[in-house]
Amino acid sequence: MDLSKIPKTFSPRIGPEWGSGGVFGLRYYKDTLYFTLAFEAESHFIYDEDHQIYKFEYVGTKPVSGGDTYNAVETVDDKIYFGGWVHAPAIYAGREEGGSRILFNNKFSHVHEYDLRERSIRLLWKESIGDVEKWAGEISEIIYDPASDQLFLARADGHENLGVYILDPKRGSMNRLSDKPALKGSYYLDYVCFDISTIDAIEGFQCIDLYTRKWSYYQIKDLSKISIDKGGARNYSMGVATQGYGRFFAFTRSGVFIGNPVEPELEEISFVRLFDLGTSGLSPRRTTVLSVGGGFLISYNSYVEAAFHLGSQELILLSKRLNYITSPTVLLYITPPMARIVGVFGARITSMERIGDRILLGYSTTANLGGRDASLIDSGVRGITIINEDIILGENPSYSARISLEDVSGRTFGGIPLYGYKEKILTIYSDKESEMIIYEYDLGLPPQLYSEDKIEIRKGLNKIDLSGYRHIVSFNLRDKMSGVMTIDLLA
Repeated sequence: MDLSKIPKTFSPRIGPEWGSGGVFGLRYYKDTLYFTLAFEAESHFIYDEDHQIYKFEYVGTKPVSGGDTYNAVETVDDKIYFGGWVHAPAIYAGREEGGSRILFNNKFSHVHEYDLRERSIRLLWKESIGDVEKWAGEISEIIYDPASDQLFLARADGHENLGVYILDPKRGSMNRLSDKPALKGSYYLDYVCFDISTIDAIEGFQCIDLYTRKWSYYQIKDLSKISIDKGGARNYSMGVATQGYGRFFAFTRSGVFIGNPVEPELEEISFVRLFDLGTSGLSPRRTTVLSVGGGFLISYNSYVEAAFHLGSQELILLSKRLNYITSPTVLLYITPPMARIVGVFGARITSMERIGDRILLGYSTTANLGGRDASLIDSGVRGITIINEDIILGENPSYSARISLEDVSGRTFGGIPLYGYKEKILTIYSDKESEMIIYEYDLGLPPQLYSEDKIEIRKGLNKIDLSGYRHIVSFNLRDKMSGVMTIDLLA
């Protein structure tokens, strides 16, 4: 494909929603590049000789907004299936005291089919509950079921009609298989496994046997008991899922779950902490995981979700923490037992795809906002950056993080991969004396905890050389305190 035909930047345009969307669903299939631009609600189909844009006119009338914000796309034979949600028409309620909002009367969940031979689009299914403030579960994942020649659909973002569904694309009929909210999923052996989602965590996993059609469930009862560094997490909401090495991987905010959710007696699920840097820590939510060279390329994103107007004075502190930038976006390459930082980018990578020896990165410069922060236009710059695949073999990029001690002290946090770095400096500016534990572990299969080292923290400046560590490190500050921690890594 002629990569020069791929648009590189999308400036803010009309797309009433909260904050910014991004470039979602990047998929190169049979000489066609597909993606959906949110929040303008534009699905693009690019060939060497043509560029088609679909603006969801089969769902409703203009102005439209949304499209997809979870990378719901699947390819089967000569078809591209894409889903998500769309306001059609979008109703922007305008400015009001304490912010602004959008009405949800015309918010539809949808699944479409694109025929590569005919270059035509067909609306397979749409649904709205027609409420001012609530919406039907968005389509956040599409997985082909080769046993029944149908499509599994995951739905967790919404108020009604959540769970795992199956759609017959030939008839357009939809049936619910599970009422447990599911955001993302993946094949695992001859099963398909999904998370069981709540607002700020996952309760476990649900897996359907493609042969018997029976469900099995894995429950996360106590995160600290399966965490490699023995600590819990404030938020471990679902990001993306994949399979490899005979294991199921669920990448979440604060880390990754690895193991066998179907038969945990063969290998228990483990939680490996990654980039748990506080309220605004990095997250793999609203992005994708890409298989490259037998390993996994995953982005842990900066500034994924935020808010300015949360409706009460008590929530002002939360708003400030959500808008506190701790770290740039990190592109992580996982080849167990290693997890290595191979790229450092701005906020935020929304999807990834390979074309030949190039990797396409869809991005947005602004968070998906919440609260009362709706806007008339998409408030970010979106685009596609093209990098070389050999990024996975190159020298580590410099990396720096700045963490508020008020936000992380008194609990376990961190999860910083150190592989490939020669200079590794941890600096703490503390308002009191305390004790810190440094945990070192890997992302092996199964993961391995190597050491727990206690360090005395003085009031004022503390510089700690991490050159004795080479795997992944997390931390536990015993006491609540004020101050700043910085982590600086140089190759």
